[in-house]
Amino acid sequence: KQMGLFQRPASSGRRPMEALARAHRLILAAGAGAAALLLGAMAALVTADVVGRNVGLGALPWIVEVSEYSLPLATFLVAPWLLARGTHVRVDALLTVLPGGLGRALDRGADLLGLAVSVIFAVYGARTILSSARQGSMVFKALVFPEWWLYAPVPICFGLLAIEFGRRLARAAAPAASAPHG
Repeated sequence: KQMGLFQRPASSGRRPMEALARAHRLILAAGAGAAALLLGAMAALVTADVVGRNVGLGALPWIVEVSEYSLPLATFLVAPWLLARGTHVRVDALLTVLPGGLGRALDRGADLLGLAVSVIFAVYGARTILSSARQGSMVFKALVFPEWWLYAPVPICFGLLAIEFGRRLARAAAPAASAPHG
Protein backbone atom coordinates (compact mmCIF):
# COMPACT_ATOMS: atom_id res chain seq x y z
CA LYS A 1 0.00 0.00 0.00
CA GLN A 2 1.43 3.37 -1.00
CA MET A 3 1.22 6.41 1.23
CA GLY A 4 -0.01 9.73 -0.07
CA LEU A 5 2.20 12.79 0.02
CA PHE A 6 0.78 14.13 3.29
CA GLN A 7 0.29 10.86 5.12
CA ARG A 8 2.57 9.71 7.91
CA PRO A 9 3.44 6.17 8.76
CA ALA A 10 1.45 4.91 11.75
CA SER A 11 4.51 4.72 14.01
CA SER A 12 5.79 8.25 13.28
CA GLY A 13 3.40 9.74 15.85
CA ARG A 14 5.48 8.08 18.55
CA ARG A 15 8.81 9.42 17.39
CA PRO A 16 8.33 13.01 18.56
CA MET A 17 7.25 11.76 22.00
CA GLU A 18 10.20 9.37 22.15
CA ALA A 19 12.56 12.19 21.17
CA LEU A 20 10.99 14.45 23.79
CA ALA A 21 11.31 11.74 26.46
CA ARG A 22 14.94 11.17 25.48
CA ALA A 23 15.66 14.92 25.67
CA HIS A 24 13.97 15.03 29.08
CA ARG A 25 16.15 12.17 30.35
CA LEU A 26 19.28 13.89 29.01
CA ILE A 27 18.35 17.16 30.73
CA LEU A 28 17.80 15.35 34.03
CA ALA A 29 21.09 13.47 33.67
CA ALA A 30 22.89 16.73 32.84
CA GLY A 31 21.50 18.29 36.02
CA ALA A 32 22.65 15.30 38.07
CA GLY A 33 26.06 15.39 36.44
CA ALA A 34 26.39 19.12 37.06
CA ALA A 35 25.44 18.59 40.71
CA ALA A 36 28.09 15.88 41.08
CA LEU A 37 30.73 18.10 39.46
CA LEU A 38 29.71 21.01 41.65
CA LEU A 39 29.99 18.96 44.83
CA GLY A 40 33.31 17.51 43.71
CA ALA A 41 34.65 20.97 42.94
CA MET A 42 33.48 22.23 46.32
CA ALA A 43 35.23 19.35 48.09
CA ALA A 44 38.44 20.10 46.20
CA LEU A 45 38.22 23.85 46.87
CA VAL A 46 37.49 23.45 50.59
CA THR A 47 40.40 21.02 50.83
CA ALA A 48 42.67 23.49 48.99
CA ASP A 49 41.53 26.26 51.34
CA VAL A 50 42.29 24.19 54.46
CA VAL A 51 45.66 23.06 53.13
CA GLY A 52 46.52 26.60 52.02
CA ARG A 53 45.77 28.02 55.44
CA ASN A 54 47.70 25.27 57.24
CA VAL A 55 50.84 25.62 55.15
CA GLY A 56 50.83 29.41 55.28
CA LEU A 57 49.68 30.11 51.71
CA GLY A 58 46.60 32.00 52.89
CA ALA A 59 42.90 31.38 52.58
CA LEU A 60 40.42 31.56 49.74
CA PRO A 61 38.16 34.30 51.15
CA TRP A 62 35.27 33.52 48.82
CA ILE A 63 35.12 29.77 49.51
CA VAL A 64 32.48 29.93 52.27
CA GLU A 65 30.22 32.08 50.11
CA VAL A 66 30.60 29.81 47.10
CA SER A 67 29.83 26.81 49.32
CA GLU A 68 26.67 28.53 50.58
CA TYR A 69 25.45 28.95 47.01
CA SER A 70 26.68 25.61 45.67
CA LEU A 71 25.00 23.26 48.13
CA PRO A 72 21.41 24.38 47.45
CA LEU A 73 22.19 24.61 43.73
CA ALA A 74 23.43 21.01 43.69
CA THR A 75 20.26 19.96 45.50
CA PHE A 76 18.07 21.75 42.95
CA LEU A 77 20.00 20.26 40.04
CA VAL A 78 19.85 16.64 41.21
CA ALA A 79 16.28 16.57 42.59
CA PRO A 80 14.44 16.00 39.26
CA TRP A 81 16.84 13.17 38.35
CA LEU A 82 16.34 11.50 41.73
CA LEU A 83 12.56 11.78 41.41
CA ALA A 84 12.64 10.28 37.91
CA ARG A 85 14.69 7.32 39.16
CA GLY A 86 12.47 6.83 42.21
CA THR A 87 15.45 7.37 44.52
CA HIS A 88 14.18 10.57 46.08
CA VAL A 89 13.44 10.79 49.79
CA ARG A 90 10.10 9.23 50.60
CA VAL A 91 8.58 7.48 53.55
CA ASP A 92 7.05 4.16 52.54
CA ALA A 93 6.19 2.96 56.05
CA LEU A 94 2.56 4.07 55.76
CA LEU A 95 2.21 2.81 52.18
CA THR A 96 3.32 -0.68 53.18
CA VAL A 97 0.65 -1.10 55.86
CA LEU A 98 -2.26 0.28 53.84
CA PRO A 99 -4.34 -1.89 51.50
CA GLY A 100 -3.01 -1.77 47.91
CA GLY A 101 -5.66 0.55 46.46
CA LEU A 102 -5.48 2.99 49.35
CA GLY A 103 -1.68 2.99 49.27
CA ARG A 104 -1.69 3.73 45.53
CA ALA A 105 -4.24 6.52 46.05
CA LEU A 106 -2.07 8.04 48.78
CA ASP A 107 0.98 7.78 46.50
CA ARG A 108 -0.93 9.52 43.69
CA GLY A 109 -2.09 12.18 46.15
CA ALA A 110 1.53 12.80 47.14
CA ASP A 111 2.46 13.10 43.45
CA LEU A 112 -0.39 15.53 42.89
CA LEU A 113 0.72 17.60 45.89
CA GLY A 114 4.31 17.49 44.59
CA LEU A 115 3.10 18.70 41.18
CA ALA A 116 1.13 21.58 42.70
CA VAL A 117 3.98 22.68 44.99
CA SER A 118 6.50 22.44 42.14
CA VAL A 119 4.34 24.58 39.85
CA ILE A 120 3.86 27.17 42.59
CA PHE A 121 7.61 27.35 43.30
CA ALA A 122 8.39 27.54 39.56
CA VAL A 123 5.95 30.42 39.05
CA TYR A 124 7.03 32.36 42.12
CA GLY A 125 10.68 31.67 41.34
CA ALA A 126 10.21 33.20 37.88
CA ARG A 127 8.43 36.20 39.41
CA THR A 128 11.25 36.65 41.92
CA ILE A 129 13.84 36.60 39.15
CA LEU A 130 11.94 39.23 37.17
CA SER A 131 11.45 41.43 40.22
CA SER A 132 15.10 41.20 41.25
CA ALA A 133 16.30 41.91 37.71
CA ARG A 134 13.94 44.91 37.34
CA GLN A 135 15.18 46.36 40.62
CA GLY A 136 18.80 45.76 39.67
CA SER A 137 19.44 44.09 43.01
CA MET A 138 23.02 43.00 43.61
CA VAL A 139 24.69 40.66 46.10
CA PHE A 140 27.63 42.36 47.82
CA LYS A 141 29.76 39.91 49.76
CA ALA A 142 33.16 38.46 48.90
CA LEU A 143 31.70 38.14 45.39
CA VAL A 144 29.52 40.76 43.72
CA PHE A 145 26.88 39.68 41.20
CA PRO A 146 23.22 40.27 40.25
CA GLU A 147 20.87 38.81 42.86
CA TRP A 148 18.65 37.15 40.26
CA TRP A 149 21.47 34.70 39.49
CA LEU A 150 20.73 33.06 42.85
CA TYR A 151 17.11 32.51 41.88
CA ALA A 152 17.67 31.37 38.28
CA PRO A 153 17.75 27.63 39.04
CA VAL A 154 14.48 27.71 41.01
CA PRO A 155 11.91 27.91 38.18
CA ILE A 156 13.97 25.63 35.95
CA CYS A 157 14.44 22.88 38.51
CA PHE A 158 10.94 23.10 39.94
CA GLY A 159 9.60 23.10 36.37
CA LEU A 160 11.48 19.85 35.79
CA LEU A 161 10.11 18.47 39.05
CA ALA A 162 6.58 19.43 37.96
CA ILE A 163 7.10 17.61 34.66
CA GLU A 164 8.33 14.52 36.49
CA PHE A 165 5.42 14.54 38.94
CA GLY A 166 3.10 14.88 35.94
CA ARG A 167 4.81 11.92 34.26
CA ARG A 168 4.38 9.85 37.43
CA LEU A 169 0.68 10.69 37.53
CA ALA A 170 0.27 9.87 33.83
CA ARG A 171 2.01 6.50 34.28
CA ALA A 172 -0.22 5.70 37.24
CA ALA A 173 -3.34 6.60 35.24
CA ALA A 174 -2.38 4.22 32.42
CA PRO A 175 -1.10 1.04 34.13
CA ALA A 176 -2.28 -1.21 31.27
CA ALA A 177 -0.07 0.62 28.77
CA SER A 178 3.06 0.11 30.85
CA ALA A 179 2.30 -3.44 32.03
CA PRO A 180 4.03 -6.27 30.18
CA HIS A 181 1.79 -8.10 27.75
CA GLY A 182 1.61 -11.82 28.16
